Amino acid sequence: MCTYQTEKIEVTGSGKAAGGWFSLSHATVYVDHPVHAPFGHTVNIDFINPGEGPSARVPVELTEEAALALVDAIQRAIASAPKGLASVHQ
Repeated sequence: MCTYQTEKIEVTGSGKAAGGWFSLSHATVYVDHPVHAPFGHTVNIDFINPGEGPSARVPVELTEEAALALVDAIQRAIASAPKGLASVHQ
């Protein structure tokens, strides 16, 4: 079942698509039917910069288990680095 609940956040970073690297400004997260992954539903994350057009998008389709493992891995990686090392304010 699709939730139709989309979480959209502002992000600061870079992504790489077919045309090369571009600045990211937003990420959207939602549970829906995947385009490519071989599952009925996935956790979909789109890293985008709407100001640079439709090609400035890096989509990811993950299983629920993979998405939760990614959240944990991100938290562990940040916790293991000096506080603020990867911050925009450094």
